[in-house]
Amino acid sequence: MDFSLLQHSILFQGLEPAEWEQALSALDVTERAYEENEMIFAAGDCTERMGLVLSGSVTIESGDIWGNRTVLSHIGAGQFFAETYALLGESMLVDVRANEGCRIAFLRLAALQGPERWAAKLTRNLLSISARKNLTLSLRSFHTAPKTVRERVTAYLATAALRTGENEFDIPFDRQQMADYLNLDRTALSKELGRMRRDGIIDFRKNHFVLRRSIQ
Repeated sequence: MDFSLLQHSILFQGLEPAEWEQALSALDVTERAYEENEMIFAAGDCTERMGLVLSGSVTIESGDIWGNRTVLSHIGAGQFFAETYALLGESMLVDVRANEGCRIAFLRLAALQGPERWAAKLTRNLLSISARKNLTLSLRSFHTAPKTVRERVTAYLATAALRTGENEFDIPFDRQQMADYLNLDRTALSKELGRMRRDGIIDFRKNHFVLRRSIQ
């Protein structure tokens, strides 16, 4: 297993070489590969391990008894998931699914309860990771709050442009995932994207978007 991505992740920032070796051993790191759409964790599962995406990406999803699915967030390479459930020992309320072929490293967080200096450092870093996750969830609430399809699309694309600093960018979702994330019907989303293109506001091909004029 190549530990370079793990070692340089935000979780291990500030650790000395000796502390890194101690942490690596205590966290009992394991790796597993998943195929596209394969379930990593399902709602109701309990886990003592958080995941780090080494390659590929995963989606965090919420489903109901009627089979409706909502994409809550996209987790790319170098990002973590399930840390809250692993720390608290609570049953998962969401599904974690491979968005594409991916490799995941799993870390046993019970090791953070020890008195070691490296454990305190990792705990502080984990707090920073959780804060970033809360920001991501807050953004989704902002994107889904508008009433119209165009307003939701506009809010989402404006955020993507702001984050990249460019008017041309890729989003991490295919069309169905984008609809799920924005809590929209896929047909309604596709029609509105087409109208926005005809109005000269945007252009797009698959998950690549270009803002032709301000949508703020």
